[in-house]
Amino acid sequence: MRRIVARRAKDCYLALTSPSSFFHRSLSSTSSSSPADSMGSSSKSSSALSVDSINPKVLKCEYAVRGEIVNIAQRLQQELQEKPGSHPFDEILYCNIGNPQSLGQQPITFFREVLALCDHPAILDRSETQGLFSADSIERAWQILDQIPGRATGAYSHSQGIKGLRDTIAAGIAERDGFPADPNDVFLTDGASPAVHMMMQLLISSESDGILCPIPQYPLYSASIALHGGTLVPYYLDEVAGWGLEISDLKKQVEDARSKGITIRALVVINPGNPTGQVLAEDNQREIVDFCKEEGLVLLADEVYQENVYVPDKKFHSFKKIARSMGYGEKDISLVSFQSVSKGYYGECGKRGGYMEVTGFSPNIREQIYKVASVNLCSNISGQILASLVMSPPKVGDESYESYLAEKNGILSSLARRAKTLEDALNSLKGVTCNKAEGAMYLFPRIELPQKAIKAAEAAKTAPDAFYVKRLLHATGIVVVPGSGFGQVPGTWHFRTTILPQEDKIPAIVSRLTEFHQKFMDEFRD
Repeated sequence: MRRIVARRAKDCYLALTSPSSFFHRSLSSTSSSSPADSMGSSSKSSSALSVDSINPKVLKCEYAVRGEIVNIAQRLQQELQEKPGSHPFDEILYCNIGNPQSLGQQPITFFREVLALCDHPAILDRSETQGLFSADSIERAWQILDQIPGRATGAYSHSQGIKGLRDTIAAGIAERDGFPADPNDVFLTDGASPAVHMMMQLLISSESDGILCPIPQYPLYSASIALHGGTLVPYYLDEVAGWGLEISDLKKQVEDARSKGITIRALVVINPGNPTGQVLAEDNQREIVDFCKEEGLVLLADEVYQENVYVPDKKFHSFKKIARSMGYGEKDISLVSFQSVSKGYYGECGKRGGYMEVTGFSPNIREQIYKVASVNLCSNISGQILASLVMSPPKVGDESYESYLAEKNGILSSLARRAKTLEDALNSLKGVTCNKAEGAMYLFPRIELPQKAIKAAEAAKTAPDAFYVKRLLHATGIVVVPGSGFGQVPGTWHFRTTILPQEDKIPAIVSRLTEFHQKFMDEFRD
């Protein structure tokens, strides 16, 4: 009863690194029909906009995890609903995006109780509330409401977020890292994505501004760089070395970009990795911090999967903690850390909560960041509350602690088992290799496709991995994302799958994938 269900970047540069087509794969298909086409051929119809007249940066921007493959999946799902048995599968299994609760993961009870009470404070004084909600959720709700002007979760807040919630988050950061955190450094946002866009707005003024991004990368970064008119400068993660980051490659890419007149502004690091699932070693993190300090780069640390580490020999360490442990302070390195309530064990994607901690910037730059935040007024209050709860969950002695811990550990241990099962299954397939799932919510297996399949893909005017993924979808109902949407070493092919379907669905995914792959390889055997 107590659970309340309650991109214009320099084309020539990207062409040199081959992912040229890398983010343009689906553009040919999506731009082949204009809005006018969809309205019919009548010459009388008119529109204030056409594909040729809109901002070209929007055309360049792509977001693979919600692209063509998902559109096909949604059509197939509708066909299944309207005509059961119309396809060789009875359901669509969405493994394309990190959206845990859409696949059956339950929310953390304590978090939802507090949210419910904050949104409907009138029930806090009712006697029956004591029997429906835990004492610590009631107490926490009162504490949070006292920090909100007018106790109104439907009102605007300070543009950085509610001060008391930022105090709580800063305290949580300090407890995690062992170094002080200032609530004035915290900007609460609607998930981590708006924070990334905010920093790209700040960093990019023209296509001569470059952002170092890992390849493979999460398409948010290529999309945001494209929208703000900068240049994505790729550095390739070493697949053979478990998707490791080589400083020598970073230096080479910086020198190469500078020779082309590009000024490198920042380095993006995703740890744990998306889509690759690796967890960086501390020594590697220290090398990255030193590199940014020496090159005068802003370090953009995507740390939204900090709770998702599944191997005993690896542990998450924030880049701020690493920098401070090296003796570097505010005047030594500019660092932005992104966190979200959408990932971890909480998976509250729809609540749109998150924050960025901004350190090592001068007061006048901080003022500009605040100005940009102010344009959006504020992030949503429920997301702000959740961000504070994520960074300050129940503690030993609290009534909800045992149930909270059981829910958290149950989710994380299940994710670890699912990751291992899928990793083993992928590695058992002919021509497929998959690195160890160390963290995050994804696997990024490499597939050695027969030349016959590659030629068939060329004939279909699609990337070979997208060809494979489409065939997989039509045969099994399994939705994954082609590696070409994330970037990859030229001549290699991958796909990304989440580990999020519930455990009782994993055997069916493994069975369907195995059967499909065997038939696909037989059909296109050279």
